[in-house]
Amino acid sequence: MDYMLYYNNVPGKGRCRNNLIYTSLINADKTVFCQHYWNDPSYHKGMNKVVDPSLMQEKWNRDLKFSNIMLNNNPTVVPKLANVDLKNKRLCWRIQGVDFWERTGCTQDFDNVLKDWQEQMLDILAAYRNLGIWKYSLHPSSYFVVNGKLKSINHFFCYEDNEPEICIADCLSHISEDRLSQLMPMVNAAGLDLHKPVPFAVLGQLALDSFADSYPADFIAKAKEIYV
Repeated sequence: MDYMLYYNNVPGKGRCRNNLIYTSLINADKTVFCQHYWNDPSYHKGMNKVVDPSLMQEKWNRDLKFSNIMLNNNPTVVPKLANVDLKNKRLCWRIQGVDFWERTGCTQDFDNVLKDWQEQMLDILAAYRNLGIWKYSLHPSSYFVVNGKLKSINHFFCYEDNEPEICIADCLSHISEDRLSQLMPMVNAAGLDLHKPVPFAVLGQLALDSFADSYPADFIAKAKEIYV
């Protein structure tokens, strides 16, 4: 199957890469979206947060692991798989059009796309927590709408309750420079050390707070009841 590079068209910024770790691909009729765990310089334009092959491998392994957990334990949360190419590190999902954020014109006009998006997204967050999983990749571009239902992807930023706690410094490759500029004042205000392990619930609160410009405040408050 032939793929083309996939972008988000962000107001005031123009065409932007869809993900800061992998290279995003889509087929011509927008029925398959592919996460290609490879650094394409033409796509990332020198801004890829992951250039170390071993770190890319780790994120690929984590995405595979948690995607499979959801497919096996709660398959309604994620899209259906189109293909897994282990050799080329491609994880491909069956979709129906562009991602949830792109459908809004990369704004917060979520209600115009899906009236019950809040309830659906909160149910998805609860599904992860019910399986003992923390999913911190919460951007609206991490969701697709299939048959009127939100579907979640991007499991490279997932951890299980029984894993060792991690440091914020370990997460910096997951965070864009724009979002980092919002996150760091929160980290400093909380008196957190970037290089000391913190509880997963604290990371959950930081993650949700960092999306204050992406979601309505009432949604963030409801999500915290699940995540914090």
